[in-house]
Amino acid sequence: MRYKIGDVAKILGISTDIIRYYEQKGIVSPQRDENNDYRYYDTWDTNNLIDCIWYKHYGFGIDQISHMLSEYTRDDLLDCLDEKTREMEQELHRQQLLLERIRQHRNAIAGFENYLGKCDMRYRPTLIYYLNRHNAAYYNRSDLQRLSLQWQEYMPFTKRYFEVPESYAENPDVGYSWGFSLDMHYVDEFKIQVRDPIHHLPSCYCIHSGFKSSGKNAFTPHHLDYMFQYARENGYEVAGKACGRLVCSVVDEGKVTGFFEAWLPVEKKEEQA
Repeated sequence: MRYKIGDVAKILGISTDIIRYYEQKGIVSPQRDENNDYRYYDTWDTNNLIDCIWYKHYGFGIDQISHMLSEYTRDDLLDCLDEKTREMEQELHRQQLLLERIRQHRNAIAGFENYLGKCDMRYRPTLIYYLNRHNAAYYNRSDLQRLSLQWQEYMPFTKRYFEVPESYAENPDVGYSWGFSLDMHYVDEFKIQVRDPIHHLPSCYCIHSGFKSSGKNAFTPHHLDYMFQYARENGYEVAGKACGRLVCSVVDEGKVTGFFEAWLPVEKKEEQA
């Protein structure tokens, strides 16, 4: 039985343009009538089109499917399916990580009000980070540019990271630095080698809080002053650089506003004899 291209399109529920495209890729080879140049497809061609659609829904590309239908042996097909299985398992794992990450991000935004402008004591999470900017100026270093390109592959698991030197308490004009951070869970997941200019930041006891900064170029270390004041009033000494991460940027009271989570490492002052 022979069918015109329009009949095959109706039988399979696909467009004639797709059938012509599959013909270009070697999926089908219809006979042409020398008198009217019509394409005629037989049952074999229809079966190939069905197989093509079937494998396409596994995620195989048309070029590969063309080889699968015309060249692959049983062992070739098994190897191909095994490779696709591994690929799908990796993608499934990636999607699971993304699902976990988007839930974390959502929960971080929803829970921010619980510590906005408030101070509590907790351990800072262990993480790695690198810095590529001081105040408003980015470092013009090729190694940092290469690293920034590499870390784009880790988004959205990375977080915007800032730090303020320990000397800020004595010198408020010391400035601040920006970069990106990753929690240790993802460091292990992506098998990242921690070496310069990547730094390891171990967990430590900190004053923890959250603040917001509204408007362009409004971020300043002075947003953390109340945390330093809290340390003084509660008998703590600063024991390291203050740091934090951007939770989100949203419009708040008509202005684009960054919401930040921050940590200030401290230790109890020794009692005076």
